Amino acid sequence: MVVTIKDLAEKVGVSVTTVSRVLNNRGYLSDSLKRKVREAMEEMNYQPNELARSLSRRKSNMIGLIVPDISHPFFGQITKHIESYAYKHGYKLMLCNSLLDKKKEKEYIELLRASQVDGIIMGSHTMSVKAYMSIELPLVTLDRQISKSIPYISSDNYRGGTLATNLLISKKCKKIAYISGNLRLNLLAKQRHDAFIEQVKSKDIEFVVKQTDLNGFKYKEYEKLVQSLFREHPDIDGVFASSDMLALQVVRECRRLGKAIPEEVKVVGYDGIQIGGADDLSTVAQPIKRMGEMAVACLLQQISGDETPLETILPVKLIENGTT
Repeated sequence: MVVTIKDLAEKVGVSVTTVSRVLNNRGYLSDSLKRKVREAMEEMNYQPNELARSLSRRKSNMIGLIVPDISHPFFGQITKHIESYAYKHGYKLMLCNSLLDKKKEKEYIELLRASQVDGIIMGSHTMSVKAYMSIELPLVTLDRQISKSIPYISSDNYRGGTLATNLLISKKCKKIAYISGNLRLNLLAKQRHDAFIEQVKSKDIEFVVKQTDLNGFKYKEYEKLVQSLFREHPDIDGVFASSDMLALQVVRECRRLGKAIPEEVKVVGYDGIQIGGADDLSTVAQPIKRMGEMAVACLLQQISGDETPLETILPVKLIENGTT
């Protein structure tokens, strides 16, 4: 049997309006009355109709998050911090996994709008700028810039690329490889590549660039990419990988080939993810927790109608460990 707000009111001995005010925290209400209503809710296992409440308030206290691949440690960890920070501020999270599929992303946006979310954090980007502008909801993008009029949160990718490349140069590497995902995609992460190119050219260091042909995170393809790198350039003695997952694949391949790390090959990753095997990896750590919190804070500013900065770029940190 479904317990209604009327049943709850009868149990406490007050009006339906009074119970509604307690549930929505409206007006002055005594602590003893609030306690009685909450106790009755627990005793009767009352479940508020969140959708009906959101429609009456014109606010759902829910936000949507669309990420490209929740199985990727970076997105898994940032999602954890987004959910935690949102919850502390009274919001629930609806999580969508686009897998960089345009049709799927479009359907998830429609679902989030139909679910009356108050705003959306976009960590995926497959559609046109016009399509995002037509969402007509508070919107923040994460680690990507869709439009100059949509606020975004990212780490300092260019600075990170400079730090990683100069670390390898300072370690006397003579031929350095940069490996990454698809560089044709319009992502802020491409700035890591741009910084790499500027540094190796300015110091006259021999270099190689390898990229996947994929718009996604397919770890088997990472293996093939790294194998081809060492097959074609066996004299590589330094590698800057645009993600820790790629860097770990480099480490595995060096072990398979019998190349000692860091004596023969030095490796730097990017992200600073917390995952087994990454403890000894030199990397450029993104402030993942802070990025997640700032994405939510920026979205809540929009929801409240406050002025929102269009660009939030957070500092990165070079962490040197055993692979360099």
